[in-house]
Amino acid sequence: MPGSPHKMSHSRLSLAVDDYGLLLPSEGRIAVFGPRVGFDMSALPRARVHVVQHLKPDFDAFSSAGYDADVAEEGRYAAAVVVLPRAKALARDLIARAAKCADLVIVDGQKTDGIDGLYKECRKRADVLGSFAKSHGRLFWFEGGAFDDWRAGAPSKVEGRFVTRPGVFSADGIDPASKMLVEALPPKLGRVVADLGAGWGYLSCEMAARQAFDVLHLVEADHAALECAKENLTDPRAQFHWADATNFKPGHRVDTVVMNPPFHTGRKAEPALGESFIRAAAKMLAPSGHLWMVANRHLPYEATLQDAFQAVEAVAGDTRFKVLHAQRPTRTRG
Repeated sequence: MPGSPHKMSHSRLSLAVDDYGLLLPSEGRIAVFGPRVGFDMSALPRARVHVVQHLKPDFDAFSSAGYDADVAEEGRYAAAVVVLPRAKALARDLIARAAKCADLVIVDGQKTDGIDGLYKECRKRADVLGSFAKSHGRLFWFEGGAFDDWRAGAPSKVEGRFVTRPGVFSADGIDPASKMLVEALPPKLGRVVADLGAGWGYLSCEMAARQAFDVLHLVEADHAALECAKENLTDPRAQFHWADATNFKPGHRVDTVVMNPPFHTGRKAEPALGESFIRAAAKMLAPSGHLWMVANRHLPYEATLQDAFQAVEAVAGDTRFKVLHAQRPTRTRG
């Protein structure tokens, strides 16, 4: 599988088995929580691995590679591997879920994602059997322990009305860039609208309250965020898609696309991801269609927009963000 921010993690998992005394169970399923594309699991018996992944592109990649995959764990496992995410609350939740469903828990992560702190906390709660640091990260494994208090609690609410969950983008409040985009949108967007990277639904909720469209497609790769969006927006015009926005095909022409595209998969900015969103929008839009997007001011999206659309303009912004409007895509196939 191709490289990723976790490209060195496979060496830790393999080294744990080969050189550091990690004994994997000889039988029984092994759950792997949250592996990203490129996380090599060659140290694990493929036929016994159950990938637990809520991000659609990674889910699809492991499924295509022949792994059994689902968005949640099911039943008991002989062992569980937790690939540490960036969000601390989500990391704790995954460890607690792993400890609940498996006798042996293996945790792997980068120091920049807080692995050392979690290692120290786990040592106070469980019988840590082994640990080592390598490649700016750490891998440790343990048995037993009480972690129920680490489980994510009930969904929280932003401004008393928007449901969010730990680990989803902007879980603690309305993203200021998205708010700027909402304020810049025109009063009419057309009959069919798509929100690419819809998250927990803020943009779509605001549009649904103001717009007279017929259909609103919410496209989101994070299954947990999309479930929040379903709770936040009960409008019958809304259609929810757990999908990778960069290859989403609505099946018909779209009049307007709105988006606040992600621009990283790890800690490093990756403008190519937002550029892929732009090209996907151009393909699904009608010949006279419009794209409205917001982005961090330093991200160089203008060249891609000018290549994919006949007209591009900046319509709002401040020192942090910019709102861009593009219309009449030059690439309308797809």
